[in-house]
Amino acid sequence: MTTTHRIWLPTVFLLAVVILLIIVPSPYSQLIFPNTERVPVTILETDESSVKQTGIIRQGEQTCLVRVDKGLFKGKEATGVNLLQGNLETDKLYSVGDRAFAVIDYTDKGIHHISLVDHYRLNWIMWIAIAFVVTLTAFAGPIGLRSLLSFALTILSIWKVLIPSFLSGHNPILIGLIITIGLTIAIIMLVYGIDKRSLAAITGSVLGTILTAVLSVGMVGVFKIHGAVMPFSESLLYAGYANLNLTQIFTASIFIACSGAMMDVAVDITSAVDEVVRNTEHISRFDAIKSGLNVGRAIMGTMTTTLLLAYSGGFISLLMVFMAQGTPLLNILNLKYVSSEILHTLIGSFGLITVAPFTALASGLLLGSNPSKVKDTE
Repeated sequence: MTTTHRIWLPTVFLLAVVILLIIVPSPYSQLIFPNTERVPVTILETDESSVKQTGIIRQGEQTCLVRVDKGLFKGKEATGVNLLQGNLETDKLYSVGDRAFAVIDYTDKGIHHISLVDHYRLNWIMWIAIAFVVTLTAFAGPIGLRSLLSFALTILSIWKVLIPSFLSGHNPILIGLIITIGLTIAIIMLVYGIDKRSLAAITGSVLGTILTAVLSVGMVGVFKIHGAVMPFSESLLYAGYANLNLTQIFTASIFIACSGAMMDVAVDITSAVDEVVRNTEHISRFDAIKSGLNVGRAIMGTMTTTLLLAYSGGFISLLMVFMAQGTPLLNILNLKYVSSEILHTLIGSFGLITVAPFTALASGLLLGSNPSKVKDTE
């Protein structure tokens, strides 16, 4: 098999998988309400006479005259309603000239009701995505295109397979492990193709993922953390999914979140060992493993801190509340939602620490020269 075939065979296969995932509808895509349309509208006038403000909290209804920008009723003007529930996290007020994302309920006679959901951001998302694609492909070329394919494959696997499987009540830990390992294999093969490097990186990453999954299952029970600690998880129960095991879903989320970082470490170490082997004449497998371990130690110097920053970044406001209230540190660390993030960080860090020697050993054995052959050439 030529080098070109080793690279493009997995690429073509995974492109077919992506197309299939796009075509195949999700079992939950049929839950869209009939006689509704989701379109952008432009705010022409606003009326806040029904809005009551208490301190920084607003409640009531903001009524807006809007012009529909797309869809069946493009160009028509009608009244839209913006409900304010006294929640700063979700509430918003519109000004004249703003664009909003709206849900239009209609009948045979025309528009029945317009609900203003939020400010319209999809156009900016599209332009930023285009800029990302252009920059990546310009810098990385064919590798960048394969990276975009892995990006699409990951999104579709999560949206079309992982989430529906969780909602259907399948075992989240088993499903999460299967999809995570499958994505790991696919993404690494898009980087290296069908190669010994792929096998080395996949071996190290998969072993690390399995280890973090085992740790997650064990430590969630020890910490006595219920899955309701996840944001919006209770909403699932109230929406008719009371049969879901939120704790198992939370457990799966731990090793799923860690898998990307472990994949990065595995590819970094494999690439480093491969470069050493290619540029060093007659290096033994032992020396190749040693080089991989040295690279792994250097990566660990920053990677564990990277996980800490990634997980704690979303909790800055919570930490500010604790400090403002003078909450003792021991109380903070023992809280369920803080302990859950500590668990995320520690298990992820432990996975990273172990994936380094796993990958160094696999890449050294697969890519290094046979020691007996090294002695024969000396």
